[in-house]
Amino acid sequence: MSDIVVEGRGLVRDYVTGGSLFGQKKAVRALKGIDFKVERGKTLAVVGESGCGKSTLARIITLIDPATEGQLLIEGQPVDINHGSITRKMRSAVQIVFQNPYGSLNPRQKVGQVLTEPLRLQGGVPEAERRRRAMAMLERVGLKAEHYNRFPHMFSGGQRQRIAIARALMLNPALLVLDEPVSALDLSVQAQVLNLLKDLQDEFNLTYVFISHDLSVVRYLADQVMVLWKGEVVEDASRDAIFSAPQHPYTQKLFAATPVADVDSIRTRVAARAAERARLAG
Repeated sequence: MSDIVVEGRGLVRDYVTGGSLFGQKKAVRALKGIDFKVERGKTLAVVGESGCGKSTLARIITLIDPATEGQLLIEGQPVDINHGSITRKMRSAVQIVFQNPYGSLNPRQKVGQVLTEPLRLQGGVPEAERRRRAMAMLERVGLKAEHYNRFPHMFSGGQRQRIAIARALMLNPALLVLDEPVSALDLSVQAQVLNLLKDLQDEFNLTYVFISHDLSVVRYLADQVMVLWKGEVVEDASRDAIFSAPQHPYTQKLFAATPVADVDSIRTRVAARAAERARLAG
C-alpha cells in the first residue's frame, strides 16, 4: 500500500458565473494547478485568507466536486467523479469534519442514529455490531455510551464536534479533511478538541488535511503547511521551516497579521481571562 494517502497533480477548478439576460457567462478559475501530497499519518495544513481556494480544494479532496483539470489520487488510485470511477471503498476512505458543530448534525436523529448510519449504508454490519461500535467510538472521543440515545440539541458545541469526529471515524477512514474544526468553539474547548485530534491520529495512524484561515492552531497540528493565494500555491514547506522563515511576501504578510499561538498559549489565555474575572468578582 502506498505511503501517500492523497495526492493532487495540477488540480484546476473553474466555475461559470453570469449568464443572465444582459450578462455573458464567464469562467472564474478558483484553483490554478495545485500540486500536493500527504503521507500516511501526517497532517497537511492548507492556509490562506477567505477566497483563496481552500474550500474549493476541500470539496475536490472529499469527492464532492470534480476538478476541471488535473488528477486526484486516493491511496494511489485515480479518482474521477465525472467518469464514475469512485468506489464505495474510496468514499469510505475520505471523511470530513465541518466547521459548524451545530449545523453538521441532523437535529431529528439521536446520536446513535448519527453514528450508525454510515455503517448501515455501507451494509454488511449487523445492527447489534453497529450499536457496539458506535458506543465504543463515543467513549473514544471522550463522551459516554449513555449519550447514544440523546439528541444533538442536548450537547454543547464541543461535545457536538466530538460527535461529528466520531461519525467521521465510523468507517475507519484513511483521510480526514478538517474544515476549520475548532474555529466555532470557545478557546478552552479548542485545546481539548485539538488534543483529541492529535491522540486519534496517533492511535489510528490517520492522515489529516487541515483547512484553516487562522494560524493559531496550525503550528500545533500540522507537519506540512501549504499557503494558498488567489488559487495558487505560493509556499509549501514543513511547519518548522515556514513558521521560522516564511519565504513568500504573501506568507510573510499573512503571518504578520495573524496572532500565532499553540495549545499552551491558548490555555494561558484562558487562565488569564479566568483570573481577571475572579479579580473583578472579588
